[in-house]
Amino acid sequence: MKQISLALNLSTRQTRKQVFLEQMEQVVPWQELVQLIAPYYPQGRNGRPPFELQTMLRLHFLQQWFKLSDLGMEEALFDTPLYRDFAQLDAHGRLPDESTILRFRHRLERHKLAEQMLATVNDLLCAKGLQLKEGTIVDATLIAAPSSTKNKDNARDPEMHSSKKGNQWYFGMKAHIGVDADSGLVHTVRCTSGNVGDVVEGNSLLHGQEVQVFGDAGYQGADKRADAPNDVPWHVAMGPAKRKALDKEHSAVDALVDQLERVKAQIRAKVEHPFRVIKRQFGYTKVRYRGLKKNTLQIVTLFALSNLWMARHQLMQQQGARG
Repeated sequence: MKQISLALNLSTRQTRKQVFLEQMEQVVPWQELVQLIAPYYPQGRNGRPPFELQTMLRLHFLQQWFKLSDLGMEEALFDTPLYRDFAQLDAHGRLPDESTILRFRHRLERHKLAEQMLATVNDLLCAKGLQLKEGTIVDATLIAAPSSTKNKDNARDPEMHSSKKGNQWYFGMKAHIGVDADSGLVHTVRCTSGNVGDVVEGNSLLHGQEVQVFGDAGYQGADKRADAPNDVPWHVAMGPAKRKALDKEHSAVDALVDQLERVKAQIRAKVEHPFRVIKRQFGYTKVRYRGLKKNTLQIVTLFALSNLWMARHQLMQQQGARG
């Protein structure tokens, strides 16, 4: 009897991956995204009928969530029943192969649908009252790229460049984001090579409805650039050298300035949350493709999914209250 009881307990236990996919099942706006992609998806009038559009979209998101290549996704469908169930595939029926998965991704890239998917997700979040858009926090992070020249071109990716952070050099690209100062949700994404300064992209990360903008010391001078909006104040962190000198002073004015810097730092901390989600939750720490275009589309998709992940509890609560 003990063995039977143990088997029953194991069969009802949910893994973290199951919980994650159940939550994503509830919060991803599947119908809206399917309607967005449908005009660009084949109707299947000739040859074998294509897989359902929503199935291919679910596979595409599984790749982002679990760091799966096209071939890795194909193999995982044979190995992991949970993935087949999430993608609404019959284990005894036809399964998408690597080429089918690749063609779907290329279709999204060709029609630049990643940015439209981010906009669709953000429209949903705004309608739910989860993005206020009164203030923006800007920041950037380095994404590593392979520096080896052991490839068919015998060269590193020409669109990636080296950048120095602290005393260490990094080779790759930069992801620049603008996030809502209240919710920490991403509304704008720009990607550049790694040697582009943060301040260069600062004003391109604004949506135009801000009443204030926050950034770290890398954005000093952003408000004086030609592309800066006229009436939006920038709250930029004091440079490290000035802050260090300030800590040595003990006047009342210096104490107030130090307190202000701490408040600004607390506000800016929200911009780190989306980076943590894509790097720790989704495991995205290195570029997968060559060139900026393909990697940019993947990063934009990841931030759209990170918004849903970060807002999942509020979205599920609203669905439960409505139900």
